[in-house]
Amino acid sequence: MAELRLGPLLRYADGSSATVWVETSRPCTAEVRGEQGAGGTSRTFQVAGHHYALVEVTGLTPGTSQSYDVFLDGTRVWPLPDSRFPPSVIRTPAEDDTVRVAFGSCRWAAPPEGENDPVGPDALDTLAARIAAEPDGERPDVLVLLGDQVYADEVSEDTRRWLAARRDLSEPPGSEVADYEEYTRLYYESWLDPEVRWLLSTVPSCMIFDDHDVIDDWNTSASWLAEMRATPWWRERLLSGLMSYWVHQHLGNLTPAELATDPLYAAVRETPDGTDELRAFACAADADPDSVRWSYRRDFGRVRLLMVDTRAARVLDEQHRAMIDPGEAEWLREQIHDGRGAYDHLLIGTSLPWLLPHLVHDAEAWDAALCRGERGERWARFGERLRRAADLEHWAAFPASFDALAEAIREAGSGPGAPATVCVLSGDVHHAYVAEPTWPGEGGPDARVVQLTCSPVHNSIPLYIRLGFRFGWSAVARALGRRIAGHGGVPRPPIDWRRTGGPWFGNQLMTLVMHGRSASLKLEQARPVKGGGARLRKVAESELTP
Repeated sequence: MAELRLGPLLRYADGSSATVWVETSRPCTAEVRGEQGAGGTSRTFQVAGHHYALVEVTGLTPGTSQSYDVFLDGTRVWPLPDSRFPPSVIRTPAEDDTVRVAFGSCRWAAPPEGENDPVGPDALDTLAARIAAEPDGERPDVLVLLGDQVYADEVSEDTRRWLAARRDLSEPPGSEVADYEEYTRLYYESWLDPEVRWLLSTVPSCMIFDDHDVIDDWNTSASWLAEMRATPWWRERLLSGLMSYWVHQHLGNLTPAELATDPLYAAVRETPDGTDELRAFACAADADPDSVRWSYRRDFGRVRLLMVDTRAARVLDEQHRAMIDPGEAEWLREQIHDGRGAYDHLLIGTSLPWLLPHLVHDAEAWDAALCRGERGERWARFGERLRRAADLEHWAAFPASFDALAEAIREAGSGPGAPATVCVLSGDVHHAYVAEPTWPGEGGPDARVVQLTCSPVHNSIPLYIRLGFRFGWSAVARALGRRIAGHGGVPRPPIDWRRTGGPWFGNQLMTLVMHGRSASLKLEQARPVKGGGARLRKVAESELTP
């Protein structure tokens, strides 16, 4: 009999359809049955000995909510027997509904229940507990996870012991994951967490990778990539990372219409074992990043979300360095301008923050100038060493891309049909803050533009990060940054910006609430409570529109 190994994950949901992802123990037919007659079925597909299905659920009605069960070959496998959680539900939005988007990044898997958690309460666990306690209360309409859903290079002690039983950890890559099977272990550890498993079964989710989904500072530079490709273990690690991401995260990001026309999805489902097809796809993506687009668009009523790949789509040639390649940049502009006036709020999801403290921004732009040879070969070698040691690889380290994004945002927020807000959603930097740009003269957009950074969901916040980012926003740091930038001949960026909220440190989530042309922002942190457990406590709240 087929068993449910992982999931269900409620991924896509609109007014009439949804998708539900599962992993099973063997080939079977997966079925989702809603209490009000909605449903769908799908045969599993196989990759590397694992069996998955993405079930399209149809027959939904806008503005309704219905619980659902999951069946494998006719046997009910979800809800789990004796579950302490309420039924999982699919809520379908009405066209004029309020849209609540919760977001964050950097979730290290929580330890098993009862064990000490060295990094504090998990914000997703805590959100799940709140929703479970009040199932008819307020909840996000979508959970946006902005990278580092799994840590391929920083595994838990439990996973390290599992790896040691499988292979010799004295051989590279040591206690980091090496292949597809080991990636599945990371997803089991993260998504079998009872609270997170239930949360992902009842709140739709959008995801994008960042570096730790593959390796720290993935694609930081051309020389970094050349060194990695010279190691005996990198190719298998990268291919497995892309393959597992496609299966566990990317498929659920797509709409049913996109899935229906996706040639790889069709090929994997039509063959008894789709491993070779998926591996060939990953090989092509490695050889030519232009051959695949991980970025995607989702519309929630009159809210548009554009999730942008800032890792695999990079151009690493020092003389033509870009955060996203020309094709990706054109796609972004097309999605911004498609149906002008059809959305009231534009969300641009990018795992790496666009606006950083001025000192950090100037240091990254200066380092980029050094690396492309502005001060000679000796300084270029120093710049590359510094880039890797200090993680200088955000938007500021790709100056042309920083400027191009500023221009794209200005265009998006200007003129007839402009949205009320343009929000750049980011994570990565293990703290939260709000920053607002300004354009010189009268050249700024009509929309309110904000950089909203929220991280981590569950990870550590080293003291040097706290001190560095607090200092980085200061006037002294700003003056120091301009002196550093001057050494590399770095021009001033085309915009200025200021911090208007934070920095906040802790395991946390931000939530945007949008209705019509109004928008508000709330930051909540997971904090322990007396007697055990944790609670999400509001740290900050503000109106983004009048």
